[in-house]
Amino acid sequence: MKYLKVADLMTDEVVSVAPGTCFKDVTKLLAQHDISGVPVLDGEDRVVGVVSQTDLLAHTAPEPHPCEQGTTAAVPPTAGDVMSAPAVTVHPEETVADAARLMTRRSIERLPVVDVEDRLVGIVTRRDLLRTFLRPDSEIRRRVTEEVLTEMLGLPAGDIDVHVVDGIVTLDGHVERRSQLAALLSLVERLDGVVAVASRVTARTDDTATHGDPARHAMPW
Repeated sequence: MKYLKVADLMTDEVVSVAPGTCFKDVTKLLAQHDISGVPVLDGEDRVVGVVSQTDLLAHTAPEPHPCEQGTTAAVPPTAGDVMSAPAVTVHPEETVADAARLMTRRSIERLPVVDVEDRLVGIVTRRDLLRTFLRPDSEIRRRVTEEVLTEMLGLPAGDIDVHVVDGIVTLDGHVERRSQLAALLSLVERLDGVVAVASRVTARTDDTATHGDPARHAMPW
């Protein structure tokens, strides 16, 4: 079963700054490119942090502007001073659903995309991810029924009823073994467009119970 990857949605031309970039220059970049944050890169293009509008608003840059040569004013904060670190990042091969959950869990608007050496290769935003949740409910239901229930789990037709409303999937029915429940939920949750899963699926047999009582066979000393 094919899942949409971060690489499919990410923007590979990323506006970034160095740790020493002046506060005011970071602000100008955000306004110029109409973006809400930028990754901060070291000399080898590794992501060391992220500067967002929230980070900037938490600091006040003194005047006059310190980047002007010859000024004797106090040095204001740089990108390295105000950035959130360490940066929360994802890899290109991660699924869009996993990236969306990470973004929601950490309450962030963007995720730098990095390679195995933590070098920046792109960026994905909440706006990018929201596009995947615009899939029709009928398409989501078809994928749950055909790809998850039939192809992946081999469940008999009619054992599980699938209802989808606004991306929320409701499952009702039964499976043969309890161990199938976790696999079912995991596969459905990772489908593109699925917002949440409500399951009322039960199992006929419990194949996850521990057989035997170890204490009964313990030695008396």
